[in-house]
Amino acid sequence: MKKISNYLFLSIILLSIASCKKFLDVTPQAVVTEGNVSTPDNIDGLVIAAYAWLPHEGIINQKLSPWLADIKSDDSYKGGGGIGDQIPWYQWEVFSLNTPSTGNNDGIWYAEYEGVSRCNTAIRALNVLDASTYPQKDQRIAEMKFLRGYFFLDLKKWFKWIPYFDENVMNDSIAKIPNRPADAQNDLDIWQHIYDDFAAAASILPPTQTEPGRPTKYAAEAEMLECLMWMAYEQDINNKVVNINTETLSKALTIADDIINSGKYSLAPDFAINFLFDYDNKSPESIYEWQYSHDDGTTNGNLNGGTPLNAPWWPPYFSCCDFHKASYNMVNAFKVDDKGIPIFDDFNNEEITNKQSYFANNEWDPRIGHTVAIPGLPWKYQQELLFDSSGARDPANYGYFNSLKENVESNSPGLVNLFWMWNSKNEIAIRYDRILLQKAEILIRLGREKEALPIINSIRQRAANSTGRLVFSNGKPTLDYKISLYQDGINCTWTKDFAWKALMWEDRLEFAMEGVRWYDLVRWGVAEPVLNAYFAKEYPRNRSWMKDGKFTSGRDEFMPIPQPQMNYSFGVYKQNVGY
Repeated sequence: MKKISNYLFLSIILLSIASCKKFLDVTPQAVVTEGNVSTPDNIDGLVIAAYAWLPHEGIINQKLSPWLADIKSDDSYKGGGGIGDQIPWYQWEVFSLNTPSTGNNDGIWYAEYEGVSRCNTAIRALNVLDASTYPQKDQRIAEMKFLRGYFFLDLKKWFKWIPYFDENVMNDSIAKIPNRPADAQNDLDIWQHIYDDFAAAASILPPTQTEPGRPTKYAAEAEMLECLMWMAYEQDINNKVVNINTETLSKALTIADDIINSGKYSLAPDFAINFLFDYDNKSPESIYEWQYSHDDGTTNGNLNGGTPLNAPWWPPYFSCCDFHKASYNMVNAFKVDDKGIPIFDDFNNEEITNKQSYFANNEWDPRIGHTVAIPGLPWKYQQELLFDSSGARDPANYGYFNSLKENVESNSPGLVNLFWMWNSKNEIAIRYDRILLQKAEILIRLGREKEALPIINSIRQRAANSTGRLVFSNGKPTLDYKISLYQDGINCTWTKDFAWKALMWEDRLEFAMEGVRWYDLVRWGVAEPVLNAYFAKEYPRNRSWMKDGKFTSGRDEFMPIPQPQMNYSFGVYKQNVGY
């Protein structure tokens, strides 16, 4: 059982508001106010209520799960029971049908801002306390600023133009805050506010925490780094990357080095450790993870509300629902050439027709075995359980490949069948491998690509070492795995251009199906050519639903401001460009 989840029931009670017969000018009985929770005995419930919100929002219309970003990239298809199963997600993934009124989008805005509200309420209540009676005051405020920054970061990457406000803005003033000031030439001011939240948190938070789930100084620094990696690729109001700011990258490099040089994190010896229930809070590269639990005294437990739809349609092991399907494009990206390095240009030319012979006739980066469930291969390292093509709910539209990382073993103690296959495996939000590759990216952009080479090779070496679980019950490797380090002058010529291709590829393979790819394409300013090439190739491959696939530059980099929010703002908000 995870400690933070123990407070969940208490936090729900604290935030419940009883109905009253009439309104009075006095505080009604049984109503929770900031005043009556601003005590050392009650404040923790308010703090934990903020912690509880982001990981445990509603499954479809509220939680911005990382995998939802994947269906907007070339890594994944929507999946499910056909085009009509969650039509809004289909509209998202083809872009051309996406509008401000598209479903499943307004709830994300609403829920993320509810999280912001919980953080601000907690900070105001904490500010009332005296540190002499509540010694944790400053750290709890820092934790709330970290969480608030996280909510805003989600909103910023998804919608771009958002209203920012802190605990000093009262509720009656929030509606007056524009999402895009009239004189704005770029969005750097919003980014700066979010960065400042994480910086304030980092200045107070300790380097380690005794309670899993509470952020550390380095978790906050990692999010500062994430902000700077966006701020460096300066966009104009039409979402075009117009400048790569080397000063911002240099600032980001200092932060990356501080995390790396702390000595607190290292690459897990086996890539699988990051995706197994038994290693919750135990991976050496986990910088921050969302906490879940099952057998914790509540009815169903404190379960992950973001991934229940992604298990295969595969009775008797799983009952639902086959969303988040690995794209054939992404599967092909794991192929390597005879030197053991990626096939950058022609990786997607070969058709995946006969599944078994296709995989037998190619060599593969080992990370495919940790990322993609392939018919005939073990499901999630279960050598005795071979994944079956019958687990594909709609193979004609979405193929036969499932996502593995967020799923669990069929016999996992964290698996809970509520028709949708919920599980209590933690979700690592920030990993050390991301920090390493961000440093490599910075170095390449700064013209120091030689220094990036050993960093990228360290990631590839770990991938090469991560084949122990990728075997059948007789010990035979599940695929012909091959991966080589980059050797300048031997198997490659390590120029700046080549290094950049290698970095982009490494980022894709390392974080495939984790919701990273989409944001990287937007941040780098290459979403339009990559995705339109993807549509052009996939549509003729019996993906008839991709006929509507068209990415429009200057519009589709971000989701539209939901129409209900535009209506509620009474003209204060401006719609994103192109919608």
